[in-house]
Amino acid sequence: MYDVIIIGAGPAGLTAAIYAARARLKTVLIEKMGAGGQAAITDVLENYPGFPGGINGFELTHKMEKQAREFGVEIIYGNVERAEIRSKAKRIYLADNTYEAKTVIIASGSTPKPLGAKGEEKFIGSGISFCATCDGPFYKDKNIIVVGGGDSAVQEAIYLAKIAKIVRVVHRRDKFRAAPILVEKMQTYKNIEILYDTVIDEVLGVDRVESVNIKNVLSTHRANLKIDGMFVFAGWTPNTKFLQDQGLDLDMTGAVLTDENMKTNHHGVFAAGDVRKKMLKQVITACSDGALAAFGAQHYLDHSI
Repeated sequence: MYDVIIIGAGPAGLTAAIYAARARLKTVLIEKMGAGGQAAITDVLENYPGFPGGINGFELTHKMEKQAREFGVEIIYGNVERAEIRSKAKRIYLADNTYEAKTVIIASGSTPKPLGAKGEEKFIGSGISFCATCDGPFYKDKNIIVVGGGDSAVQEAIYLAKIAKIVRVVHRRDKFRAAPILVEKMQTYKNIEILYDTVIDEVLGVDRVESVNIKNVLSTHRANLKIDGMFVFAGWTPNTKFLQDQGLDLDMTGAVLTDENMKTNHHGVFAAGDVRKKMLKQVITACSDGALAAFGAQHYLDHSI
């Protein structure tokens, strides 16, 4: 019986683990793949305080993981298949084991959304990627498309512009949602071309992506662009499938609803990071969420004895 089970080892989960372990709670952190989450595959974090010039995402989250381990956090790798969180004793089920705790912190993050364009599914992993820092080096001196208008799309377009020959940024609106400072920086790159009011209609190719059909949403003008690859940043789906039928309050997208202290509608259950409904999804807010969730778990345990 653990004091707290934390699901997900991104910045939110790692911070929660550090705070929980420092509070002398018996803590286990369950992670599906590798510690760090989406932050670990971010090339440069420019706005995380304390690092003038920025810091590589993997480097930062690796330090977080090391810090958690030094405080005695147990880290287990495996996929959470389902959870029982309604009762006082919470149970988390993996394929080969079951873990029990008095409290649970859900920090399972989110998964990138596909565009839904015709032919897209066929080419995921064969010219379509959701991670520029993972796959960008394969496109040295190539022609690529970046789809999206938020911070992730703009940051990754900037990163890819240093590798690719031409980067076309396709955005369905006439204005970016990304921070103005990022958009200004992107506009300084001569090999970045921005296509406003434009969507991807169809992805074409044989074994790999070879071209895309695009459409202007205002004029309905259509064109075919020859490309070597496409990077999609069209939003995120919260990873809450394993929580189905548990009566947890979620919004329409599946994000967990919490109060300002990360409490959910179930006693002893908290949520932190990108899995919960929030205005700003950044590494620093994920860390803040994790700290509050761990403090909430400690407070719950202190008052439930």
